[in-house]
Amino acid sequence: MRCAIYCRLSKEDTNKRQPESESIQNQKNLLTRYALDRDWEIFGSYCDEDYSGADAARPEFNRMLHDAENRRFGVILCKSQSRFTRDMELVERYIHGLFPRWGVRFIAVADNADTEIRGNKKARQINGLVNEWYLEDLSENVRMVLDHKRRSGQYLGGIPLYGYKKDPADRHRLIIDEPAASVVRTIFDRFLRGCGPQRIAGMLNAAGIVNPTSYKKPDALCSSLWSRATVSRMLRNEMYAGVLVQGRQTRESYKSKRTVAVPPQNWVRIEGAHAAIISPDVYAAAQRLLRARSLPSPM
Repeated sequence: MRCAIYCRLSKEDTNKRQPESESIQNQKNLLTRYALDRDWEIFGSYCDEDYSGADAARPEFNRMLHDAENRRFGVILCKSQSRFTRDMELVERYIHGLFPRWGVRFIAVADNADTEIRGNKKARQINGLVNEWYLEDLSENVRMVLDHKRRSGQYLGGIPLYGYKKDPADRHRLIIDEPAASVVRTIFDRFLRGCGPQRIAGMLNAAGIVNPTSYKKPDALCSSLWSRATVSRMLRNEMYAGVLVQGRQTRESYKSKRTVAVPPQNWVRIEGAHAAIISPDVYAAAQRLLRARSLPSPM
């Protein structure tokens, strides 16, 4: 009998001390012994690190499925069904659907799950439901923790807004990045003096000042020129007035990486969470001017 070994380490797992984690190695050792005790030939090992059990885009997971479809082995060994997947949809699609069609037996050693054992299907389905509930509960708990951190004024984003940088002593706090902040002040000042976004962008380009993307990522393969749209977005961003705005997007569901926009009224806004680059009065004046410029001309 030829078998394949599948191991997975989720992003939530910790204690990674080696390039190939102890958890992955322990899974491999357990499954290798299981196979050798039965005189099975091991076709290969497939290991995904830092991937959730709900992620169907795992590279090694999909390479194994491709090999299974091509009948390169007859058994898939996992430590537990949850290591294969925590998504009930994938359990039904592969373990109960395609694997029997491909002539592949699935065994989860710790769960005593084996598709060759009659009457074992209900136990696998119950296990699948428990794993799915675990994912749902975990997602909700993470969402609650993140929401609490946002509402307490902690910055949870990646690369900070142009004009700010992360505090070296506290990565959840923004501090002013003075070289960029001086450009932000210039943009607001010139706008209030009557220059439009297009003209401001031209002035910045003529002065040789790189745009926010190139400033934050000097090695990025993109234009370093300012545009009207970039200047307009900055003029409308109240974070420059010291208001931390987060939660503008959320995941479609705990099973999906796709994000959807959150209505502005549901954004998390915390005033005074970081130092302002421009005063609230300057920001308010800029908003009034933007609204006035957007009004249709009288006939």
